[in-house]
Amino acid sequence: MTNRLMMTRRGLLRTGAAGFATAALGLGAGRATAQTTAAALQLSWTHSVQFAGSYIAQDRGFWRDGGLDVSLLQGGPNAPVEPPVVAGTALVGISAADYTAAAVEQGAPFKILGVAMQKNPFVIASLPANPVNTPADLVGKRIGMALANTPVLQALCTLNGVDISTIEIIPTQYSPQPLLTNEVDCLLCWATDLPVAMAIEGIEAVTMLMADHGYALHSQTYIATTDSLANRRAELVALMRGEVAGWNAYRTDTDAATALTLAMFPDAGLDLATQTLQAQRQVPLMFSDLTDANGFGWWTDETVAANIETLALLGRNVPPDLWDRSILEEVHAA
Repeated sequence: MTNRLMMTRRGLLRTGAAGFATAALGLGAGRATAQTTAAALQLSWTHSVQFAGSYIAQDRGFWRDGGLDVSLLQGGPNAPVEPPVVAGTALVGISAADYTAAAVEQGAPFKILGVAMQKNPFVIASLPANPVNTPADLVGKRIGMALANTPVLQALCTLNGVDISTIEIIPTQYSPQPLLTNEVDCLLCWATDLPVAMAIEGIEAVTMLMADHGYALHSQTYIATTDSLANRRAELVALMRGEVAGWNAYRTDTDAATALTLAMFPDAGLDLATQTLQAQRQVPLMFSDLTDANGFGWWTDETVAANIETLALLGRNVPPDLWDRSILEEVHAA
């Protein structure tokens, strides 16, 4: 067993927003040239292929061609997305619908501009000898997860008519170890991390994607303030246009995107095999018939309605106008 199997994810995938109103961190924006305007994109986690489309946009000059000098601000457990966007340190942040909804309930003036992950990456991971293929298979099972994610499991159960009291919840660290040592029967995790780490070790997990069973929650979403929408629209369009171009290039060659990620961040402790597989497994989460028809980052009134239903089960009540597609429409119209 190697250390690659020991991974963390957003403070054990907490569902609540982390204090958007706190003081913005000291994160510097890029320095503009005479031909470009400085802007910053706040990432939701530490550097990895999770954000490789943005790295391509920067490396290939997609933003520079649009008149922007974009700095990529690394996220992490102590660097929440929302404060720098509220403070104006970052023009755009990469968040998730539940985090944004929580921040808006506290008064943050956010709008969701685009949706990178068309399918939420949450899965129930199990082993072939004792698989969880459907929510009904959870009955009688021991699930390892952070207790903070109990609302996520409850939402899945409610959507599928499963009594959560028939499932034994066992608090675990964010690692495949409890599953591999039979301390639990399954894990609540992201499709692109613990199952990937297991696969690298030659252990293929059974992964039940919760999005395939009604858990509709937009992830890796682009957020900006209403003030930026009113006063910095040209910059928002240029930033999102670069993102679209970067992610389309990523889809074309995930191996090249992985190589670029490791070259740009050689000190990030990234493993080539792990990052390569993660990059491949992100593709079906980020691209769909909907994006093929309308473009990267797209959503519809129907997908928003499904998100609102899931958010309500998580205790977050938001109106449809939390999502604003006007920037994306301008990007794809061009």
